[in-house]
This record gives sequence, C-alpha cells and structure tokens, in this order.
Amino acid sequence: MDASAASERWVHLSGQLVRESQAKISIFDSAVMLGDSLTESTRTFKHVPFRLDDHIKRLYKSLKVARVNPGLTPDEMTRVTLELFEANRSFMGPDDDCWIVHNISRGVSKPGPSTSQSNPATIMIFTSPMDLRGWARYYTEGCHAVTSMSRAIPAQSLDARIKNRSRLFYTLADAESRLVDPDAQCVILDIDGYVSENKGGNLFAVSEGTVLTPTEENCLAGISRQTVLELARELGLPVRETRLQAYDMYTADEVFFTSTPYCIMPATRFNGLPVADGKVGPITQRLLAAWSNRVGMDIAAQAQKQMGR
Repeated sequence: MDASAASERWVHLSGQLVRESQAKISIFDSAVMLGDSLTESTRTFKHVPFRLDDHIKRLYKSLKVARVNPGLTPDEMTRVTLELFEANRSFMGPDDDCWIVHNISRGVSKPGPSTSQSNPATIMIFTSPMDLRGWARYYTEGCHAVTSMSRAIPAQSLDARIKNRSRLFYTLADAESRLVDPDAQCVILDIDGYVSENKGGNLFAVSEGTVLTPTEENCLAGISRQTVLELARELGLPVRETRLQAYDMYTADEVFFTSTPYCIMPATRFNGLPVADGKVGPITQRLLAAWSNRVGMDIAAQAQKQMGR
C-alpha cells in the first residue's frame, strides 16, 4: 500500500473495508439506476457517536417498509459501523467530530418486469469530517427561512418517515428558496399548506412559551427533533406536536431548525419578515445550551472555532 492510500479513510463496502478511493459500486446499482437506497447520518460529539442505536433502529424501519434485506441484523450493523468508526478515529483531531453515514441500496438492478430485490443489498458506510463552518454564524445571527414553491411529497405517495437518498425533490426545493435569498434555508409546505420540513431537518416554532413542531404525518421523524422534544420537557417547557401553517411561523416568538450536523439552527427571518424582534430567542438558546450540556461540549463554539482555521 502506498503512502497516499494509507492517508485515506476507510469505507465499509458490503462486508469489506476499503480505502475511500477504492470504494466503488456498479453503475447498474439500484442507488444509481433508480435513486433507490435508504440512509442514515449520525454525528459524534467528542468522538462519541450520538444516539447511534436510534439511527440504526430508524434505518431498519426504513429498510422494512422499502422491502430491502440488508443481510445484517441491527446488532451486526452496529458492530460493523463501530469497527469502521474505530478504524478512522486516528483521522480526527482532538477537537474534531465526524459524520457516520449509512447508504443501503437494493443492489444491482436487473432489467425486467420487476424491480424487486434479487441480488444482495449494497451496504455503504463511511465517515466524513464534521465541517460546521457553513452554519457557524447562524447560532448568533439566525438564518433566513424561506418557503419553497415545490410542496412536500404526500405521505400517500412516499412517507417522509422512510429516510431515503432520493434527494432531487429536496434539492429543487432548496434551490427555489435561494431564488429569494441565496443564503436562505428552505421551509417546505405540504400540499395542504401546512409546514412540513427542511431539505435536511425539522422545524420548530415557539409561541407564548410553548414549543411547537409539525406532527410526523408529513415530516421525517428526526432524531434531532426527538432530542429537542426531550430537552424541552426536561426544562419544563410546554410541547405540542401539531399542524403549523406559514401564519404560525410569521407570528411566532421564535423559529428554529433541527438537524444532525448543527443540532439547532435559529431562524430570525421568515420570508423576509423578522421573527419577533429579529434576534435569536431565549428558549432556542436554552435548548441549545441543554443539548451542549447533554453531550459535554459547547456545540456552537465548536462550529465557531472552525471558522478561525
């Protein structure tokens, strides 16, 4: 093995550990041919995977509903994931963290009358540096939340709780919101006009001290979303999962997004109007501080420190 290969992280590819440059799949794989794959993204805090068991559990729910047999039990998937993580741990500095990403496809897609699985699933697991610079300033400034023109895919067509890699819809919604503001973070509405989700996360509003978020009827059952609901209850804050409309975002006291990399991203504008006084709200700050306390590190400070590199 040459020195350049030795400097590359390892990837788990269907039972084998290979270097990143050697991690290749067939162009006939269902992930390529059909956008047919299931996914999970976990992050670490202080080199410790956060809620990996919950991510694996959700992955297996998606696999079941999509009728994909990964050929591994959840415990085996956890084991090979942690083996890969340990193999790549040396690539992280003391203040660094990483993504742990699972992509699992139905395998090589054969032409014919059926797209059902006839080959072993393709299992792809990799780690990647947790680069938070793109979100760092939002912790103090807040972002601009903008509704897209495209609407969420109805649950009758594809349930949002099936976390999949077919991301064209999300990419288009994100691009549409950036027509209004190149720095916008998209808010996707469902076909009835209710708030659904973001291209990679969930949405919350705070109104008169109550923490509100859409129900799981039309959005991903996010692990970060669940973490915020738990933290809010621990802080004694009223919580309600309910249908939200754009009106509720316009008139909220606070608005924020949740997702694996940044955890909580405040929004201080919604479709060009300030959210309340246009500043990051106190409940958002309390929730982020509680999350930082839970994982034993300052989440915002880690992102802001990266900006100085």
